[in-house]
Amino acid sequence: MSGVVRVRLDLSYDGTEFSGWAKQAGGRRTVQGEIEDALRTVTRSATTYELTVAGRTDSGVHARGQVAHVDLPREVWAEHRPKLLKRLAGRLPKDVRVWALREAPEGFDARFSAIWRRYAYRVTDNPGGVDPLLRGHVLWHDWPLDVDAMNEAARGLLGEHDFAAYCKRREGATTIRTLQRLSLVRGDDGIITATVRADAFCHNMVRSLIGALLFVGDGHRTPDWPAKVLAAGVRDSAVHVVRPHGLTLEEVGYPADELLAARSVEARNKRTLPSAGCC
Repeated sequence: MSGVVRVRLDLSYDGTEFSGWAKQAGGRRTVQGEIEDALRTVTRSATTYELTVAGRTDSGVHARGQVAHVDLPREVWAEHRPKLLKRLAGRLPKDVRVWALREAPEGFDARFSAIWRRYAYRVTDNPGGVDPLLRGHVLWHDWPLDVDAMNEAARGLLGEHDFAAYCKRREGATTIRTLQRLSLVRGDDGIITATVRADAFCHNMVRSLIGALLFVGDGHRTPDWPAKVLAAGVRDSAVHVVRPHGLTLEEVGYPADELLAARSVEARNKRTLPSAGCC
């Protein structure tokens, strides 16, 4: 690929008016579509250069620390590199920004080289509702929430598990993930922020986990219930997928440059859990 340069993009967006990250048929507005259109326009290219993203966010989900890559012809990169960031800022709509563009190190893949993704989910139980200035980013839960009980429940979900009970299944895709962190803190403003970090997430996983913890926090379920749902391995009708607007992709983590290629290969392997026993 000597004639191509892989470029890393760091970006953020308000997901309110987007139908998710990925391009869709039917003319729906997506983050990928907007950036690819802008990139084609500012480079004056007949070709659409396709983006690969660290994590495909759903409709209505926001991102502060999203990462993507694009492979550009070397001559296009050389010509436009000095002014590409500023030109994209002038062409992109105001609800999506590219903050950095740089040549990626050898072996980098925005999706498969990532070793973790960190999301935040924000919710308030203020009886008066959500601050109007934050209504697009904070969920209102109209029952008082016990954050200590929610954190107790969260601890039972940490580690490597099959999260089938908290995921929307996709044909041929594994639901085994390693949940590295799940913790909640109530800020001085009363907003509860859940930090959720894992090596990867399956579809609806974060919003389903938060839905289960909210049921614990408002007293409808005991703190051991989310772990029991996980162990059962099947969807429980009591686990609600909470609304997307409270969710933000905050950060994506990558290993040292010399480990990028190996991580990319490892991440493509379909995962299985160690056997609990034989026969």
